[in-house]
Amino acid sequence: MIDGWGAPCFNAAPVSPSTISVVIPAYNEGEHLPRFVESLAEVFLSQPAPAVEFIVSDDGSAPEHSERQRTSVEAAQARFAEEGSPHRFVYLKAERNGGKGAAIRSGWGQAAAVATWLAFLDADGAVSAEEFHRLAVLAAGSPEADVIVGSRVKMAGRRVERTLLRHLQGRIFATLTERRFQLGFYDTQCGVKLFRASLLRPLLGALQENRWLLDVELLALMQRQGARAMEVPIDWEDPGQSKVIPGLDAAKMFWGLLKLKQRLDRRP
Repeated sequence: MIDGWGAPCFNAAPVSPSTISVVIPAYNEGEHLPRFVESLAEVFLSQPAPAVEFIVSDDGSAPEHSERQRTSVEAAQARFAEEGSPHRFVYLKAERNGGKGAAIRSGWGQAAAVATWLAFLDADGAVSAEEFHRLAVLAAGSPEADVIVGSRVKMAGRRVERTLLRHLQGRIFATLTERRFQLGFYDTQCGVKLFRASLLRPLLGALQENRWLLDVELLALMQRQGARAMEVPIDWEDPGQSKVIPGLDAAKMFWGLLKLKQRLDRRP
């Protein structure tokens, strides 16, 4: 476990009744999402965990993908209801594609008012259901942490499977991000993060990033609020068919970092 801004300790106490509302942004994930949703339902029905609200935020997917995504969510919710589970699945559909960040922000806008944590999780299953369960339990048992960030760092006991090109792009981006924002993270772009709702909700109206830079915007704003962060190494497996376009998206993100830093510096 890698300490972020604070130095929280993980208390391995029994799972608390915390509620986690996690948005799963999905754009044309008809191939990956149904299997992932089924896996999430299986894991959270079979193992103790805080109550979790899974919000699949469809980011304007093509009709054939939307149908598969919606059907898988409805099937998982029916299974939760049949088992009398405290967990639930919700499906939201945007009229048009707005970007990952926009889908996450839309989902958080519909999150249960009782949620004590707001989170997001990539739809492709790169972070497995078992790993998200581990982070959910960690959040429920860690009163000293306000931000929990998954990190793709190879170390003893952890498995990270990704192409060399994606790894190198990620390290270059992480280096540039650290130089500009000094967030103190090894990996700002891993697709799973959890935030204490009482600190994040007042910031939701200030969030503007619609795509990949929402992660950096969130971490920078939470840092300015004095949030205590924990970076947690996780298992991660590249599912293939990445929506990131080598070169083009990297250039957009680097330019976006400059604009984001300028915008945040103008905030009071």
